[in-house]
Amino acid sequence: MVKSERPDSVGSTGETIAKEEAHNVAISDQRLLELGYRPEFRREMSLFGVLGISFCAIGILNGMSSAIQTGLFSGGPIGLFWGWHICSIFMFLISLSFGEICSAYPTMGGLYFWVCKMKPDVPILGFFTGWLYSMAMVFTGVSANLSVALYIASMAEVGQGRTLERVEIAAIAWAVNIFSGIVNTIGTKAIGRMSTLYVWWTLGGTVFLVVSLLVKAPVKNPAAFAFTNFQNFTGWDSKGFVVLLGFLQAVYTLEGCETAAQVAEEAVRAEILAPLAVVGSIAGSWLIGLAYLLSLLFAVQDIASVQATKFAIPIAQLFYDAVGPRLTQACLLVVMVSQVMAAITTYTASSRLFYALARDNAFPLKKQFTTLNRFQAPYWGVWTSVLIACLLSCAYIASAIAFNAMMSSAAIAVMLSYLQPIIIRVFWPDSLQEFGPFRLGRWSWTVNFASFLFIILVCVLFVLPTAYPVDVFNMNYAVVAVGGLLV
Repeated sequence: MVKSERPDSVGSTGETIAKEEAHNVAISDQRLLELGYRPEFRREMSLFGVLGISFCAIGILNGMSSAIQTGLFSGGPIGLFWGWHICSIFMFLISLSFGEICSAYPTMGGLYFWVCKMKPDVPILGFFTGWLYSMAMVFTGVSANLSVALYIASMAEVGQGRTLERVEIAAIAWAVNIFSGIVNTIGTKAIGRMSTLYVWWTLGGTVFLVVSLLVKAPVKNPAAFAFTNFQNFTGWDSKGFVVLLGFLQAVYTLEGCETAAQVAEEAVRAEILAPLAVVGSIAGSWLIGLAYLLSLLFAVQDIASVQATKFAIPIAQLFYDAVGPRLTQACLLVVMVSQVMAAITTYTASSRLFYALARDNAFPLKKQFTTLNRFQAPYWGVWTSVLIACLLSCAYIASAIAFNAMMSSAAIAVMLSYLQPIIIRVFWPDSLQEFGPFRLGRWSWTVNFASFLFIILVCVLFVLPTAYPVDVFNMNYAVVAVGGLLV
């Protein structure tokens, strides 16, 4: 006969766990005090929640779906497949570099605070990084919310044969903006639960998409097509350059790993959990993205059809040709829900960054932007992000070209923000005076230098024309938009 566990034993176990949690919180809070900040947020996020934040920000399913046409038209399958691996390797190196810095400085300022701490003799560099990255986050949120609207528009086109007007698409984007603001206003617990849900949604959604594409596609492409086929819809003659342009799809998809740092002050033992989330999100996205990418390459029926599509978003045509109208709507729904959660996360990051900037007197209205509501949310930063996003969305009504230029500048702004701490670690390797538990040791400079070279290459590619001959319709206006941000 088995004796039941005595109540006092259960109580003792519960007390031990509570004491351990309190001890871990005390360690994290003490580290924050050493960095000069008083703990304001409750530490309610676990590793799974922090990891989910970075997964959300990367948005592997929605990121790849929204940008797949870039690779299909610039290099085709050969650029997509090999570019995915090459870019994933370098983005992983960047995440290792960020993980080391984040472990030393686990605060919600993220990139901005790292630069300020490592190069205090040049304060303008930290200020520049903070503003550039905050605008990049807001612009990314605008892009994500509009993408949700475009997925919904494509579902209407596939299911009802109705083409939405630009003003209707913008109205949907405004609604998603407001919904993102509401979720972020509810606070840390809501974001933590959503990010956990996102991990499971991504895993389940990937299985659904991969199985649907591989089972239902009328024609399965051979391995030679998926791994070596070259496509060029750009007009450029250089195959090497065209393939490099296609690499931008992978870079765009994998941006966002650093977002875990934005919630570091809301996580227990952030000096361990945050860097693990930064690095783990890239490793996981690399593998999950590979599975999804392979299914797309083996199932795509006609790349020219995708290029000539009338649907609001090109991936809808790929789904339509491969799985038919009914399953296309289901596939678009899976990606659209993923995009909604990714959009919410961008405002999580931007609002915390506004809070960090205001806390350091680098942002106006300090009292307002450092005020938390009863849900522990920096609601001024949240709704400022929503307001800016709604205003920027109006540009889509007037000109899709102008809007796309603004949105493409967000991806470059993120990479330029990445560049600041990496430059410091390369040219001033002793700038990181103290280390956390996550440390690269003797490999640190090599990792940072490789990351530096890759970021420079990507920033150059992001501003080059993607089509030839260049005209007012296909010109890459991102360089103009980025110039406006820098000014």
